[in-house]
Amino acid sequence: MMSSTKLRFARFCTFVLLLVELASWLAWPTSVAAEEGGEEQTLTITGRLVDAQGQGVREAHITVLDEDKGREIGDGESHVDGSFAVRLEAFEGNQLAIRIIRPHFRYIEWAPSAADILQLRSSGSLNIPDLELERKITPGFFIAALTFAGVLALIALEKLHNTLAALTGITIIFLVSYVATPFNELFFILDFESALQYIDFDVIFLVMGMMIVIGILEETGIFQWLAYWAYRISRGRVWLLSIVLMMLTAVASALLDNVTTMLLMTPISLQIALAMGLNPLALLIPEVLASNVGGIATLIGTPTNILIGSYAGLSFNDFVVNLTPGVLMAQAALIAYVQVVFRKDYQSVGNKLSPALSAKLAENARITRPGELRKSGIVFSGMVFLFVIGESLNLVPAVTALMGSTLLLVWIRPDVDEIIRAVDWTTLLFFIGLFVVVGAVQEVGLISMIAVVVGDVVGDNLVLAMVLIVYVSAFFSMVVDNIPFAAAMLPVVGFLTHSIPAAANNALFYTLSVGAAMGGNGSLIGASPNLVTAGIAERAGYPITYGTFIKYGLPSMVLTVSVGLIWLLIRF
Repeated sequence: MMSSTKLRFARFCTFVLLLVELASWLAWPTSVAAEEGGEEQTLTITGRLVDAQGQGVREAHITVLDEDKGREIGDGESHVDGSFAVRLEAFEGNQLAIRIIRPHFRYIEWAPSAADILQLRSSGSLNIPDLELERKITPGFFIAALTFAGVLALIALEKLHNTLAALTGITIIFLVSYVATPFNELFFILDFESALQYIDFDVIFLVMGMMIVIGILEETGIFQWLAYWAYRISRGRVWLLSIVLMMLTAVASALLDNVTTMLLMTPISLQIALAMGLNPLALLIPEVLASNVGGIATLIGTPTNILIGSYAGLSFNDFVVNLTPGVLMAQAALIAYVQVVFRKDYQSVGNKLSPALSAKLAENARITRPGELRKSGIVFSGMVFLFVIGESLNLVPAVTALMGSTLLLVWIRPDVDEIIRAVDWTTLLFFIGLFVVVGAVQEVGLISMIAVVVGDVVGDNLVLAMVLIVYVSAFFSMVVDNIPFAAAMLPVVGFLTHSIPAAANNALFYTLSVGAAMGGNGSLIGASPNLVTAGIAERAGYPITYGTFIKYGLPSMVLTVSVGLIWLLIRF
């Protein structure tokens, strides 16, 4: 008799054979059908939808109809770059129609020729020429434009907090889009899903990561220590102290960001000025002017650079190579200007501090957490290194900032709740609101119309385009915070970059950076660091009025913007 082990093995083999037979039987009808009728051919129509500026139109609905049978045989949506691919059902007729519908554009219909249809049948695919969609002015256009203008007015006149103004704009846009559209589709502006696509999360996470790193660095006392040693190096000579503080502020603004730099530098500068019997504005105004100029040197130095870099795909190295020489030239001009306009303030102060006041400054400028400072220095140096080489690793700055901030939190183990509170969520929410509001006017076509007008003015003249952008940006940034202005100008500059052959080197994006950031020095509301500095000074009893800031800031803005433009013309 067969042993029990052999019996089990024989049963197992029989079971496997049955499974194989069953699988073959189930597959037989399909294989026979394939052999008898052949596989059905897949037909695909591809193409690209563009607007009047040649930019891709996304989320347009494409429908393909068999005209002979009067039925739909395929549909799809265009991608971000305007491209689309529609797979078709089999059709027997000889006439097709491609219909395209997109809010804020006129409906169009395109018919392939007989030769096109023959090619589609023979090769299985047909690539049609780019189809241009024409903009349509609707009530939604005017509502979006008025909402955008209203948000800018609220920010410029300081009637509402920047973030609240942006959130008000979002609310109006969504309220009209969702409540009024069912009664009349022409009121449609933007839906929630489309709004999310206009939010640049590279910017959001880069700013958030840097805020966490800076919040940890701030607790070590390093910034107060640097400011105190700036006083020691100057040996009480106020004119030299102002230069050292301006350079320190400029470098810190390039490596951190100018808002954070002024938050840290303003209190210690106030203390030094009062200890020396100097009007604090003679140090604070030069510092904030230097901060707005110095931040332009790197991708992370100003919020406007972060926006520009993300939109144009510019790396950390791109900003350093193309803008740092111009920034150094502008800083030199700014230092000379400051020495002239504040000469009397500096000459009226003696060169020595009393020993008691000097000891007080030294006490407040101690490194309080040397261990954390050492760890923070290692991580921050690594982050700067990754910012520099990140492009070759396909590592975006936002990821570097997140990795660095997370590593610091894990290594140092601070109170996470305290660090999270140190993140300026109000600013991040402002960015989100701003992206949506600007996205709304971009969606309805206002930005495209502005681009067409500017394009008609400058033609193919790169020099004229650079001069126009830098000065228009600078003077507009005096009356509107440069962050929303730069965000609104990016699509315009993008259009000009593609339409002017000589602008392919991204010269116009660097021009926008110089104009928007340096233009922030023209008035108190021109840039966020100005308002931050004014707020701290006012709480200390030394308010910086709108008129006072313009008195010193406007001439410096014209001077530095002109010097920056000269460098850009030399460079490009």
